Amino acid sequence: MICSVKQSPTITNGCDIFLRSKTRPSVAGSLHLPSLPLKNFQRSVLSVQKPLHVSSIGSFGSLARKSLIRCQAYEADRSEPIESNIELPKVETRSEAAKKLKIGVYFAMWWALNVVFNIYNKKVLNAYPFPWLTSTLSLACGSLIMLVSWATRIAETPKTDMEFWKALFPVAVAHTIGHVAATVSMSKVAVSFTHIIKSGEPAFSVLVSRFLLGESFPTSVYLSLIPIIGGCGLAALTELNFNMIGFMGAMISNLAFVFRNIFSKKGMKGKSVSGMNYYACLSILSLVILTPFAIAVEGPKMWAAGFETAMAQIGPNLIWWMAAQSVFYHLYNQVSYMSLDEISPLTFSIGNTMKRISVIVSSIIIFHTPVQPVNALGAAIAIFGTFLYSQVTSVMVYAWTTIAYQTEQHLYHLLTT
Repeated sequence: MICSVKQSPTITNGCDIFLRSKTRPSVAGSLHLPSLPLKNFQRSVLSVQKPLHVSSIGSFGSLARKSLIRCQAYEADRSEPIESNIELPKVETRSEAAKKLKIGVYFAMWWALNVVFNIYNKKVLNAYPFPWLTSTLSLACGSLIMLVSWATRIAETPKTDMEFWKALFPVAVAHTIGHVAATVSMSKVAVSFTHIIKSGEPAFSVLVSRFLLGESFPTSVYLSLIPIIGGCGLAALTELNFNMIGFMGAMISNLAFVFRNIFSKKGMKGKSVSGMNYYACLSILSLVILTPFAIAVEGPKMWAAGFETAMAQIGPNLIWWMAAQSVFYHLYNQVSYMSLDEISPLTFSIGNTMKRISVIVSSIIIFHTPVQPVNALGAAIAIFGTFLYSQVTSVMVYAWTTIAYQTEQHLYHLLTT
């Protein structure tokens, strides 16, 4: 039998309760307990200096069982018991709301920083058309920021080994090629056109995975590539300031970033490095790879002559633009890698699509880029195709995850029965 007594206004001093051998406990007031024999009880004394309210008494066993008395009490002068019908806010609800707020802040920072970077990057390239040096300065600035952060303990220093850097090397090569190719493209064509072409990256991802890695995809994935390829082609054909170097730079950047993602997935499994430190290490290694090629392609003499010309035309603002594009390039990439720690690949893909829309629209407004209606239609079709691709692949990922989970549960059931 279980006896439960709810709150009572009666106050019982803890020093008045004694449990002695061959005695029965009694509680004064309106609290009545059944007679229970206490066998083989050790002499014990419960002494509390402050008055106690008895909240509940339970866990009474039968005579054949071992008798246990559980007394839950609280200090009368410090707190009161909470009524059972009051619902407390769930910790999960608060943590989920905080996580959504954090992701929202990441997305807002990611888009804003990317828009600012593209604006200053285009300003620099218009006045100082040296994309190899511009790309090198972007990586150098980010590497310096992270080295100072590690030295001053602002950021936690990553724990890496030789195997980590070996796995990171092909990722850094692909990242370097993609970064330089995109910068070369922006130096020749409008920012909006570069990002329209770069929205075709999912098509490169599917084609590379199909023909080089032998992966197969459902028909819906291939169908989602039709608007992407068609939209990019329509935008390219109707671009008023079309340039083949700018077009090829954006295409090479797409291909390079696809290989970067493939190498990153294969080589970084099991590596416990945060998103921020992962991108920092990637920037440092890419800087080491890019610097000798930048010197060989352009060279200090061309840089010096171009700098004198740009300073005569622009003035000290050129230095500010170069510093701003370098800092914002690192910040927007760092935030994007940090957001990957908090969100799913699908959410990241959708966010990346929305980011391109914000960059295209803002660059057209700021630089007064002439856009024909057919060109805008092509851009919209390409971006819509990218959105469809992200939706289709998300269904695939969910289906594969469900099948894997069900298979694991079935095997576990067979092994344990």
